[in-house]
Amino acid sequence: MAIDKSKLPSRYVSVGPESAPHRSYYYAMGMTEEEIAQPFIGVATCWNEAAPCNISLSRQAQAVKIGVKAAKGTPREFTTITVTDGIAMGHAGMKSSLASRDLITDSVELTMRGHCYDGLVTLAGCDKTLPGMMMAMVRLNVPAVFMYGGSILPGRYKGRDLTVQDVFEAVGQHSAGAIDDAELHAIECVACPSAGSCGGQFTANTMACVSEVMGLALPGSAGAPAPYESRDAYAEASGRAVMNLLEKNIRPRDIVTKAALINAARIVAASGGSTNAALHLPAIAHECGIDFDLFDVADIFRDTPYIADLKPGGRYVAMDMYKIGGVPVLMRALLDGGYLDGDCMTVTGKTLGENLEGVTVPGDQDVIYSTAKPITPTGGVVGLKGNLAPEGAIVKVAGMEKQQFTGPALIFDCEEDAFAAVKNREYSEGDVFVIRYEGPKGGPGMREMLSTTAALYGQGVGDTVALITDGRFSGATRGFCIGHVGPEAAEGGPIALLENGDIISIDAEAGTIDVALSDDELAERRKKWTPRQHDYQSGALWKYAQTVGPAFKGAVTHPGARAETHIYADI
Repeated sequence: MAIDKSKLPSRYVSVGPESAPHRSYYYAMGMTEEEIAQPFIGVATCWNEAAPCNISLSRQAQAVKIGVKAAKGTPREFTTITVTDGIAMGHAGMKSSLASRDLITDSVELTMRGHCYDGLVTLAGCDKTLPGMMMAMVRLNVPAVFMYGGSILPGRYKGRDLTVQDVFEAVGQHSAGAIDDAELHAIECVACPSAGSCGGQFTANTMACVSEVMGLALPGSAGAPAPYESRDAYAEASGRAVMNLLEKNIRPRDIVTKAALINAARIVAASGGSTNAALHLPAIAHECGIDFDLFDVADIFRDTPYIADLKPGGRYVAMDMYKIGGVPVLMRALLDGGYLDGDCMTVTGKTLGENLEGVTVPGDQDVIYSTAKPITPTGGVVGLKGNLAPEGAIVKVAGMEKQQFTGPALIFDCEEDAFAAVKNREYSEGDVFVIRYEGPKGGPGMREMLSTTAALYGQGVGDTVALITDGRFSGATRGFCIGHVGPEAAEGGPIALLENGDIISIDAEAGTIDVALSDDELAERRKKWTPRQHDYQSGALWKYAQTVGPAFKGAVTHPGARAETHIYADI
């Protein structure tokens, strides 16, 4: 069925005598009159040679284009940047990671606006590319479909599955003398055997689950590992699906509602997912004009059972969940338990509940439990609040036996100093590492701290020390590690006022994080505090620091949908 272009954005560059110059460019690229007359669909990927997460996206994009063409659309492929956390981790490069999320969104928006595309299929691999692409979809609000590039195959070493988390922890084991150079080298050589994103329930797989449960991706599309050619069938189907959405005028903001965001937070908690979801879900909501901050997310986490036994807190990797039926099985378990709203619209044109008809939870597996018999009754991620974090903080508790910790503060004003202290074992068991001035503005860029936390686990003290930061943690982080402490140090938050030896108490069950200081003492210290200037006084990170907001609202960089006077889709 031909779609009338008279109200679509591409009419400005393809219809009528005034578009003759524009059409001349399309002829230059080998397009036919028939293709120019059809709707234009942007096919946006984060393909590059930076890391395995994105290396297979170009292949999958070609399959998307086949699907678009089969449904009488004209695909136009383009790429955007990525900053891959596994390589950016542990040094100044990590300051670019979170900032890249918003740049990805902006670059997709500008490409779509500049060329007047009518619909969008996005493909993403590593951590920030998934929320970045989803944010672009709801910001533009043209009919759109998201597709995850797929996870990496698990590595194998001495009879056990490996992920990159094991390599980071092996660095700590090496520094403690537990393994030698040869064993560290052997581990690094086998841990990541294919294309694809990190295999545990780290940020990429967490947000991939979100894409399905929130309705922006086709059911089952998040599951197959990146090397599997079965992904190409999902890619082609995604191309056909966007044309169906265009015909029916179903848009991302019809799909991403408050109920869909609640569903998304449920699946993060139920799977013991990444704490970074507490940044990305509010940011996606912001693009829709929906109020949904860290505290809303934390409330949902608090009453959602943890039922998927996935790394880093559990035993299994993404491929294991795929083998038993993938994300739809996890959604089915939550829906059966009354934890999902099945009436939410999805990119299939059907509701979430309709998509899950016929899906069952297999009985002969222990990857996904029922909500009636969960691993733990409370979600795998918990929000915290107290006099040390008036704007909140977050911790992943999946797999943790002890959920209370009290100890003296050991202060560091950057991650490098903390990592050096760990490497040199300049700490005592019972200490609470405090890494500050690593927030969105103060870093700038809100770095992840996996190198430090993994080294502590590698040294065997992951359960006997705690760590708090106004930065954030990798989805691979485990242990008593509290991130997103707000207000951040650069804004004069309480974390900036701490001194070595201050007693910090964390209670993940009660949801509290406090320092044993009175309001008067904190006020006196604040009078003596002076703001610090970071080293990035020009360029992209300077620009980011000028615009980024607080972590509890998603670390967003613009006013969002509430300030809109128009939506791109309606130009």
